[in-house]
Amino acid sequence: MSWLEQPHSRRKALSTASGLVVGAALPGTAAARAAAHTAAPNSSAAASYSNPVLWQDFADIDIIRVGNTYYYSASTMHYSPGAPILRSYDLVNWEFAGHSVPVLDFGSKYDLNGARGYVRGVWASSLAYRPSNRTFYWLGQIDFARTYVYTATAVEGPWSRLTTIATAYYDAGLLVDTDDTLYVAYGNTTISVAQLSADGRTQVRAQQVFSTPSSVGTLEGSRFYRINGNHYIFLTRPANGQYILKSTSGPFGPYTMRQVLLDLRGPVAGGGVPHQGGLVQTQGGAWYYLAFVDAYPGGRIPVLAPVTWTSDGWPVVQLVDGAWGASYPGPAVPAPPRQVTPMTGVDTFDGTALKPKWEWNHNPDNSRWTVGNGLTLRTATVTNDLYWARNTLTHRIQGPTSTATIQLDHSTMRDGDRSGLALLRDSSAWIGVRRDGGATRVVMVNGLAMDSSWNTTGTGTEVASVSVSGTRVWLRANADIRPGAARPGTFSYSTDGTNFVRLGPAFTMGNSWQFFMGYRFALFNHATQALGGSVRVERFELSVP
Repeated sequence: MSWLEQPHSRRKALSTASGLVVGAALPGTAAARAAAHTAAPNSSAAASYSNPVLWQDFADIDIIRVGNTYYYSASTMHYSPGAPILRSYDLVNWEFAGHSVPVLDFGSKYDLNGARGYVRGVWASSLAYRPSNRTFYWLGQIDFARTYVYTATAVEGPWSRLTTIATAYYDAGLLVDTDDTLYVAYGNTTISVAQLSADGRTQVRAQQVFSTPSSVGTLEGSRFYRINGNHYIFLTRPANGQYILKSTSGPFGPYTMRQVLLDLRGPVAGGGVPHQGGLVQTQGGAWYYLAFVDAYPGGRIPVLAPVTWTSDGWPVVQLVDGAWGASYPGPAVPAPPRQVTPMTGVDTFDGTALKPKWEWNHNPDNSRWTVGNGLTLRTATVTNDLYWARNTLTHRIQGPTSTATIQLDHSTMRDGDRSGLALLRDSSAWIGVRRDGGATRVVMVNGLAMDSSWNTTGTGTEVASVSVSGTRVWLRANADIRPGAARPGTFSYSTDGTNFVRLGPAFTMGNSWQFFMGYRFALFNHATQALGGSVRVERFELSVP
């Protein structure tokens, strides 16, 4: 996942094309999209599944299988906790399981303390499982400075830091080889392999193994595999190609290269070329490629395709009418032990911890929020700039369109406080409650913006308002994140939870890629005068039409 090299290649990839591909076509009868499968208790496979398998922003995919369970790790940049892990039993239906990086303790900028970490933090990283000690490993570099390794015996956690390695393994893929040795493939254009010590704490050897030909351009996003005795490094050409390196002589090569796909027409209208991601084998021996497509304003979303192998050991993506299929026959897997938790629905913030679907904008001040009987957000920052406000809690938007509704108790707000529901990215808008001079208004604000260095250029302009009484209000944001163009977001409010009134003009959500992360719904409460106020979010609902 590079923003350093050849931005023109990413811009090119945001439009689908029908150039050269390597792949064999499946019959075109599967062209019709099918509803996503929810397996019955005794079924072993979905009749078919449709792409994207999940319409939420989960990029820089690493995917593994442990027993009968599949795990999927993704990038989170400046959001905390970082590196979410999703779980599935069929490769199609996914749920949140946990996060590999509990807190972004990589410097004060991740605390919004004198500096900010926007578009830094957790980039393309790797998830692996080591059977010898029944331990999960997460490995990723931070800020081009060093590499961190975290471990856990269950993906739900607790995760703890195993080590810090001085080498920054850029866009790394971690391999637990068949002899239990740990290897890391990494790099941009120049691809290297490192061997780690037996305990995974230090580097014992590193060697360049491949230099990308100038005719190909940039390769990065390493995923490292041993398959049928060969070593493979799976690499992306951002953001329109996928290549693979093969060695028959061990992890340090030499490697030969083959193109897997280039400018392949994707399955999401308006979206980009499927690329990056990883390979995974089912219990029955079938192979699949879980890639992502650029699908802004919503972000980068996962698409799944079956893979076969040539007789001489190269992967071939199975196509439908010359394209990545909009649907395929479902993977043949054992019946799941249970249904996964839906990605939409209601959260009343019960229990003692946030559910793993939530991520903060930078690290929170944990002394100023609680859950149980709702989410209480005490003001943590005095600022007129939402991008500087701590304890802003975010939730991915469900595509292609979805609606977030919150029930907000604002009775303990103080003068100068601002609380509400935002559509958050480098250009943002929100609906919320303002408390000024003892009076309460519901307002719609747009014009929050950052420049290309992620410095604030606009703190927002109030464009609509209405006075409200009482202690409770319902706020709603609707987001259209279909890719291919800028899309509208709209806001409304209610004083009874049933009848909603539109407030303000439509907000235009841009579809540029440079911020990398897609738009999110965000819950916030910050002060502009003095700390001491609070709000309680009694209910959050994410719904789709």
